Amino acid sequence: MIVYIIRRLLVAIPILIAASALAFVLVDTANDPVAEFTYQLQMASDGDEVSEDAIENFKKRMYLDRSMPERYWLWLTGIGGNGDIGLLKGEFGPSLEGPVADIGAELRERFFITMRLALAATILSFGLAIISGVISAVRQYHKIDYILTFVGFVALAMPTFWLAALIKESAIAFNKASGATWFYTIREASPGYDSMPFWEGMLDVIGHLILPTVTLMLVGYASVSRYQRASMLEVLNSDYVRLARAKGVRNRTVMRRHALRTALIPIATFAPLGVAGALSGAIITETIFSWRGLGTYFVESIIDGDSFAVMAFLLISGTLVILANLVSDLLYGLLDPRIRYE
Repeated sequence: MIVYIIRRLLVAIPILIAASALAFVLVDTANDPVAEFTYQLQMASDGDEVSEDAIENFKKRMYLDRSMPERYWLWLTGIGGNGDIGLLKGEFGPSLEGPVADIGAELRERFFITMRLALAATILSFGLAIISGVISAVRQYHKIDYILTFVGFVALAMPTFWLAALIKESAIAFNKASGATWFYTIREASPGYDSMPFWEGMLDVIGHLILPTVTLMLVGYASVSRYQRASMLEVLNSDYVRLARAKGVRNRTVMRRHALRTALIPIATFAPLGVAGALSGAIITETIFSWRGLGTYFVESIIDGDSFAVMAFLLISGTLVILANLVSDLLYGLLDPRIRYE
């Protein structure tokens, strides 16, 4: 298995480089940082003409005086740069926010904020989807099956932005009606939570996590529950399950030892990818709930035309997708003994 993992990671390197090159071209051609910089200076100076020296200095700081292939090479290696660019050196490049802005520091701070949301939503959505999918399959065409199917389709039909806004506005209305703050509707934590006692700070973070997690959980739950129901029905109708029941094996044993494990095999492949999907959903959810995570950083970078910041987010997303695919393959092998990694 170790050899397989190493081989997959080595294969992922050229894939990631090719994806980053394509993303760099798209991001670079979609933005015009010089025009945005000139406009901002004109607004700050009440419409006065911007000097050519200021524009040239800006181009040099952002490496806009180089060709696109050279800029990508600089962004990748840092060779020939000013020490503030080069992935191999751990530098993501200069930011439009100014020389003091550090893209890497922003990413490190926001990454863990987003990942706790994505992980919590993925774990809860898959847990709920597996339970409801199994119940729907076992109680097929009963009332509980119809109810769970209806809930799943309703959640599947709801756009993420609308669902997040609905949950937020409902929580605000509930807080006003009760006269107390039962639900936190903005930010990932209260101001100064770092100075709180450990358990108090932990509860504060969990309280702020509830509403965004519920939003992403419902979005992920809808599709996975349908897959789990279909997979469980297929296993329950298979010959070996019928044979086990014909031999007099208890239904609980059949469900636990034979049916459930086999039915989980297709679902396990979706679990790591669910984290990557939750990361995409976090872009909208974090914006609605005003979180300082990767999602809002990505949106702000696009609005500002901050090319290197956008590239940093896309690189992290691509890396997570590749790692998620690797984990999916490994989980598939653990659940299916017929698969061997050589």
